Amino acid sequence: MLEINSLSVAYGRQLALEDVSFSVRQGEVVALIGPNGAGKSTLIRAASGVLPALRGNVRVDGVELKLLSPAERARRLAVVPQARNLPPAFTVFETVLLGRTPYLGWMGQASETDRKCVWRALQHTQLSALAERRVGELSGGEQQRVLMARALAQETPILLLDEPTTHLDLQFQAEVLNLARSLANNHHKAVLMALHDLNLAGLYADRVVMLVHGRTQFVGAPHEVLTEHNLTAVYKVPVHVMPHPEYGSPLILPDGRSPEPVEGRGEAQP
Repeated sequence: MLEINSLSVAYGRQLALEDVSFSVRQGEVVALIGPNGAGKSTLIRAASGVLPALRGNVRVDGVELKLLSPAERARRLAVVPQARNLPPAFTVFETVLLGRTPYLGWMGQASETDRKCVWRALQHTQLSALAERRVGELSGGEQQRVLMARALAQETPILLLDEPTTHLDLQFQAEVLNLARSLANNHHKAVLMALHDLNLAGLYADRVVMLVHGRTQFVGAPHEVLTEHNLTAVYKVPVHVMPHPEYGSPLILPDGRSPEPVEGRGEAQP
């Protein structure tokens, strides 16, 4: 389980997150949503241990994250970052193999088990045919899938995904999110993913956490958080929310008759 407890994070003197609390249980997908600048990527970075907590803490299976060594942390948490910074001269296979670094012996030699893990990750992300391609030759969407494969190769109980559908076309958006859903359902992983697309959050998540100005505004099931009142107040645009005709998840559409931003509605209330 991943626990975020009264977490506050600052960049210099600027508070980026304030008193954020929620948990992600094994077998659960939690979607992190909110307007641009709400603190979604900051929270993913803090939950991974990259950003230190100003106050509060992050716990993994009851252990405070800052007490774990980098290797121990990498065996428990895998991150798919939003920004791509991949070695362009490495092959796809070599790049995904980096996900096995926490398990390599002191000689740094990959075992047959490590290689099998990499091939499984490549198959899951539809990258097997590109295994020998140089990363620098790939499209943005293909590089995003390489990041996903590298995280899968770590075989951690917790996955942190920062905008995992960025640069992906509709087919691969569905495949990546179906994979995240399957990893939670069938492999009991705890999955926290930041998403911009509210419809995808409603369709794939068990629970939704909405951040506004670095604070937890709403936490609950998709149908509890993704309401017309909440979304209009937070995003400052009128929306219609209706049940998806097949899945029953919230289906969100902007009000095309009211293109102007909503004025005078005040701040959202938790």
